[in-house]
Amino acid sequence: MNHDTYSDDYIRAILERTRTIAMVGASSNTVRPSYFVLKYLLEKGYQVFPVNPGHAGKEFLGQTVYASLADIPEPVDMVDIFRNSEAAGPITDQAIEKGARTVWMQLSVRNDEAAARAEAAGLDVVMNRCPKIEYGRLSGEIGWAGVNPGHVTSKRGQLSGNRVQSLGLGKRPGDE
Repeated sequence: MNHDTYSDDYIRAILERTRTIAMVGASSNTVRPSYFVLKYLLEKGYQVFPVNPGHAGKEFLGQTVYASLADIPEPVDMVDIFRNSEAAGPITDQAIEKGARTVWMQLSVRNDEAAARAEAAGLDVVMNRCPKIEYGRLSGEIGWAGVNPGHVTSKRGQLSGNRVQSLGLGKRPGDE
């Protein structure tokens, strides 16, 4: 796969099928990008497990913080990596062991060798992108903020209870 560009369909499919996210490098510092992304994804209905060994056992935004992916007591669909490109290698290997479906490396994080290992194990990979930005862009939510979503619409996304907001492609797996 070419990791310089991703189709909207590829990103949308990942975001729509994902229910649980392990955020490696999560922070309780309200000015850190990982804090904003954690808060946003929780508001959209995702179950997010913060991973930060220095804060294990504490809570960020009401979510228990884990020391490692292995410590999370249930499966995760996506591992969102808020660490540098070098650290993304071992984290990707842990994501494969954990049985995640997707490895998502945040803005400025790219590790082609780790991506190849993940893809060989059957995982989807996204590098140098932010799920918060992509979600907002694909749902049309951030078009008002000066980001060009690539289309003009007057529709706004709707929340459906505690479920993740639809990105406009119909029902998500598990939706009634």
